[in-house]
Parts: sequence; C-alpha cells; structure tokens
Amino acid sequence: MNASASLATAPRRYVIIGNGVAGNQAAELLRERDPECQVTIITNSRLLFYNRYLLPQLFKGHQSWHAFLANPPEYYVNKRIKVLRDCRVVGVDTRNKQVKLAHNEPVSYDALLVATGGRGHLPEELVECRHLFHHFGTYEAALAMRKALPEKGTVVMLGGDMIGLDLARTLLSIECRVVLVTHESTFWPHQLAPGERADALAALEKMGIELIDGDARGGVTSVEAGAPGLPGRRVIFRQGGDVYGDVVMPFYGLTPLVEFMVGSGTDIERGLLVNTGLRTSDPHVYAAGDVCQIWSEQDHAYRFYYGYKNVRAMGAVAAINMTGGHEHFATTQEETLGRDGQGHIDSPFWAYE
Repeated sequence: MNASASLATAPRRYVIIGNGVAGNQAAELLRERDPECQVTIITNSRLLFYNRYLLPQLFKGHQSWHAFLANPPEYYVNKRIKVLRDCRVVGVDTRNKQVKLAHNEPVSYDALLVATGGRGHLPEELVECRHLFHHFGTYEAALAMRKALPEKGTVVMLGGDMIGLDLARTLLSIECRVVLVTHESTFWPHQLAPGERADALAALEKMGIELIDGDARGGVTSVEAGAPGLPGRRVIFRQGGDVYGDVVMPFYGLTPLVEFMVGSGTDIERGLLVNTGLRTSDPHVYAAGDVCQIWSEQDHAYRFYYGYKNVRAMGAVAAINMTGGHEHFATTQEETLGRDGQGHIDSPFWAYE
C-alpha cells in the first residue's frame, strides 16, 4: 500500500478539550457516528466526568466523588474514548492542527472541539481577596467549602447568580443562614426589568435568604479573615459597614475559559465566536457550552446560552457537524425566571434532567 492510500484510510482524530456535559455528549456521538475514529478528551481535572449540577448534594450526605460520576471508568474503555487527565492546555496550533500541553506533548487532531466551559467571574476589585473565598465549581472546591462550613453556619454570597441561588436553596434546607449581597449579576444569566427584579428579590426573601443591597452600600471593597472569636470571614462595604460569615462565596456569573486559544487565529470576543453549526472561524475547530458565543439571527449578535439542556444539545450538534453533518443549534430551553407553587424562585437553568 502506498503512502497516499494509507493516509486516505487512516482513522480521523477527534480531540475534545474539556470534560463536562458538552464534551462528553460530543465524545459519545462521535464514537457512534464514526466507529473507527480516535476520540481523545483532554481535561485538567484528575477526575472523570461528573455532573457539576449535582454538587449541592454534598450537603445531603453524598461526599464520595464516585457518587457524582456520570459514567463508570469502564465506559471509556468500552467506548474507546481516551481521557488525558490532569493535563493543562497552553495553546492550539491551528496551522499544524495540534493541541499544546503544558508538559510539551502535542496532541494532533483532524477536528477539534473546545468545550472548556467557564470559571466564576471575579470583579477586579476583589482579585486580591481571592484566597479568602470559597468556590463551588469543582468537586474539590465544593468539598473544601463543605468542610469549612460549620453546622447551621452562615454563608455570605456575593453577586447571586443562578448557580449560587441553586446552592442557597440547599443551604437553607439544612438550616444554614444565607446572606446575599446583591449586585447587577444577581439572577445571572437572567436579565430582569426593574419591576421584575424587585419581585424576584422579594421572592428570595420569602425563601429565607437575607438581602443586603450591594449598590446602596457602594459595593464590596474587600474581604478579610475574621478576628479571633468571630466568624471566619468579614465582608467590608465601600460606604461603611460590614457583615460576617463562616464562608464567603462569589457568584458573579461565568468567564469563558479561552486563554489558551489566544493566538490560535480563531475569533474571540468574550468567548469563542461560532456560527449556528458551532464552527469557529477555523473550519477544523468547533466550540460548545459556556465557552462559546453563538450567532443569533434573531438578535443579530453573538450570545451565550446556558443551562444543562442547552449545553448537552451543543455537544450533540458539534459532534454531528464534525462528522460531516449540517445541524444548527437552536435553544429549546425556557429561559424565563419564574416561581414555584410556594412563590419561591424557580429557574429552568437549574434543571439537568
């Protein structure tokens, strides 16, 4: 067999950066649609794919990471999906179609899917306090927060996006005190008119969340370690006053994880810009999930789409198009902030089933 014939029959190499909902949905479909292909997932986590939407269950007695795994380890063996764990991507060479890892090993691809999601956004004025915050975006961070919070302790939430408010519901159910310092990002990614926002804040109070008007206090200027004999953290406001809590958690929305794509030649705004087929400006690179902004004909702009159902659908669309399909992403998830039967806040972004 000559070299050209060998290349023609070589299995296609699909590489996915990111080990979340979108990446794993894509990997599953890639294997189904191209049984002979090579599928590689690259993740900086030491764990296999687990459902981050279930992390509040850490407060319900589920503390082993095994309880959160979406698939058992043998799933990846049986599906012939290679998972490179604890690997940090530092760049993508689109000219040579290679993903560059921190330990210098290149991973070659024929088609690449970026599904790295986002990290919790932190306002610039609070960056110096980052070591005093607790987070909930990963199993490790969530477990550390759980261990730091005493029984019936106080959690001070800054911002109050929907991820944080979901956790607040669980905390209230185990008789913890939740203090929310409101911000323009409260209820993110929902965008509420002033009247709707006032009604939604009243619903939070009805749920049992204590509210502090962050704007009226001039915003948070700093966070300090609590003094001896006091709770572990002190939040200080710009116009005076403070509030204490056992842990302080920032929930200001998400910032897409795209730093490693800078210099790749793909178009980036806040996230990777993609068309409705989830293809970037590079024909061999796709993006799905919280990391990408999708062109909206209705809005005549690139926009983010959040929520489990949307992210899962993006992974499927990307996989279909990476294997020669012509699918277009269209959100099917209701995005209206509503109320449940008790008048409490209820958001479709909480739904994962």
